[in-house]
Amino acid sequence: MNVYTPILVLGILAFGFAAFSIVIASFTGPKRYNRAKYAAYECGIEPTPQPMGGGRFPIKYYLTAMMFIIFDIELVFLYPWAVSADALGVFGLIAIFLFLINLGLPYAFEWRRGGLEWD
Repeated sequence: MNVYTPILVLGILAFGFAAFSIVIASFTGPKRYNRAKYAAYECGIEPTPQPMGGGRFPIKYYLTAMMFIIFDIELVFLYPWAVSADALGVFGLIAIFLFLINLGLPYAFEWRRGGLEWD
């Protein structure tokens, strides 16, 4: 049980901080309410009318987000390799070369299809 004590203490501290923040915010926050404040996506700007059913949302937003996630993860894997490149030798060079090919080909395909063009 002594091994899990720090994790338990950290969990209790995190829960206590979250509860404390919510309670204090309700007491100290401003109390100015208006119609725009209660609207969806509350930002203070009057929302534009939406068609019934929500309308169509361009898929380019999702594609851009997915491409960002994919290439962000690629960089996360490249940093440790760059730090230990000397220790890995030729095997590490071949492995990272294959990794870059696996991510470079879809990137080139998406670029050629025009997926990086924002209309």
